[in-house]
Amino acid sequence: MGLLNLPSSKNRHSRQLRILDLVTAVLFGGVLIFFLLVFTKLGDSWAESGRRTLLRSDPRQRWKLISEILVGRRVPEIDVCPAEMVDHLPCEDPRISSQLSRDMNYYRERHCPPREDTPLCLIPPPDGYKIPVQWPESLQKIWHDNMPYNKIADRKGHQGWMKEEGPYFVFPGGGTMFPGGAHQYIEKLKQYIPIAGGTLRTALDMGCGVASFGGYMLQENILTLSFAPRDSHKAQIQFALERGIPAFVAMLGTRVLPFPAYAFDLVHCSRCLIPFTAYSSAYFLEVDRLLRPGGFLVISGPPVQWPKQDKEWSDLQAVARTLCYDLIAVDGNTAIWKKPVSASCLLTQNEFRIEFCDESDDPNVAWYTKLRKCVTRTSSVAGTYAIGAIPKWPERLMIAPSRGSLIKLGGKMFEEDNRRWKRKIAYYKNTLNIKLGTPSIRNVMDMNAFFGGFAAALASDPVWVMNVVPPHKPSSLDIIFDRGLIGVYHDWCEPFSTYPRTYDLIHVSSIGSLGGDSESRANRCNLVDLMMEINRILRPYGTVIIRDAPPVILKVDRIARAMRWRSSIHKSEAEPYGMEKILVATKTLLKNPSF
Repeated sequence: MGLLNLPSSKNRHSRQLRILDLVTAVLFGGVLIFFLLVFTKLGDSWAESGRRTLLRSDPRQRWKLISEILVGRRVPEIDVCPAEMVDHLPCEDPRISSQLSRDMNYYRERHCPPREDTPLCLIPPPDGYKIPVQWPESLQKIWHDNMPYNKIADRKGHQGWMKEEGPYFVFPGGGTMFPGGAHQYIEKLKQYIPIAGGTLRTALDMGCGVASFGGYMLQENILTLSFAPRDSHKAQIQFALERGIPAFVAMLGTRVLPFPAYAFDLVHCSRCLIPFTAYSSAYFLEVDRLLRPGGFLVISGPPVQWPKQDKEWSDLQAVARTLCYDLIAVDGNTAIWKKPVSASCLLTQNEFRIEFCDESDDPNVAWYTKLRKCVTRTSSVAGTYAIGAIPKWPERLMIAPSRGSLIKLGGKMFEEDNRRWKRKIAYYKNTLNIKLGTPSIRNVMDMNAFFGGFAAALASDPVWVMNVVPPHKPSSLDIIFDRGLIGVYHDWCEPFSTYPRTYDLIHVSSIGSLGGDSESRANRCNLVDLMMEINRILRPYGTVIIRDAPPVILKVDRIARAMRWRSSIHKSEAEPYGMEKILVATKTLLKNPSF
């Protein structure tokens, strides 16, 4: 009979010790994780990340938070976004664009994510953010910590774009085609173009860099709207806006730019590298749509008398001749054309096979509109709008443009709109103590501009105003440009094409109408998302003025508190007869969650 091989008491004791060690390690690890989650920022970060992931992945949770903000018994505070979202542009997100076609720069155009994929969180400022340098000093320097990106300074400093000096980025005023400074370059252009005297007022600068050209054109009373894509330079438009220069993010790709026909008196390209004659000359034809009859086109840099680009330069001249443009001068690598004042001109026999657009085409339609490959007919746009036929600046500001006659009772409405906004601005300044007219406010937006009366009433203040006309509203942006003001079409159910912390003051009348459908009267987007976008593009300590009916203002006030704004509700200047209330709010400075 064999003996049983039983484990010794020593082996049993050793195994018990190992189990005890394992249990102790698990308990210690649990305590450590608990400590990290409760007493460190790591826990906050994990919790916020989990919540944002939930909001993105489960639309029901997102809508639950929105409902709590709007109608809940307690107004919840909205979380701060992670630090990597500090410069978030929802519709120009490299994570989206990198997956798209590069044909005609389609990937650099606007591509907005679905709302349910957008986290409901507040964009933080960068660490060390300061109140921006005030205008006009900001034209020359800005705080480095407000956008600590040295790439342009390192690459373009030798061309006078910008450089780092102590706590600042400084801007000598140069550019790739004018390293001696924008002022010197503008003096050269004055030899050929009537820049002084008010003949020209609105200009478009394409591929603008840090917008020194537009900044120095302001000294000539020419209001230049600059644009560039979010590209390898990354923050060029952000620098322009921090300097107090009108600018926004855009790309000339497969769609027309969001402006009406014949909006600009001058179109400028300084090494913008736009292939004007490619794709059946579509880009030159888009410039022609935007340029006012009698206006000027300036192209500096390639392909103008550029080495190894003889064919491109020859083709560019040929396209301009086909549209009857007058080549005024070729000064080095700068070419200047004048567009004909008379009716649209097109040589019937041309090598590019360019034709007129159909009579039924409305050239003012420019929101997500495919690029036209035809010549816009002046006969398609009623009214008087050619250079020389419209009043000079500043007279044109207060004279009803003839294009306004297209709106029923347009002339009478225009005059009344001017009187009304003069009263409102006085009320804002004198009763509500808004700091309009002081150096504290430079970059201003009117989200529902109509005739631009708000901006016109501020013409003597040291501000510039981005006038926004929603595409589902009456088409009045052409009137705004005829007045010598600037603006864009934009649908507020989508994020705006600008960086966070762009504007010092944002104004909106009838905010409740911006997300509605004019025909069905159904809401296409919700008020919380709209207010979150306002928060994204408003600077810390910036001001918001919102006018609407009392029930809407009460909702807006709840959202403002959820976004941690300081807000107050006021009667309108028309009380006791008015039906509006006014919300005035200030955005607070949030702490970056990574610091």
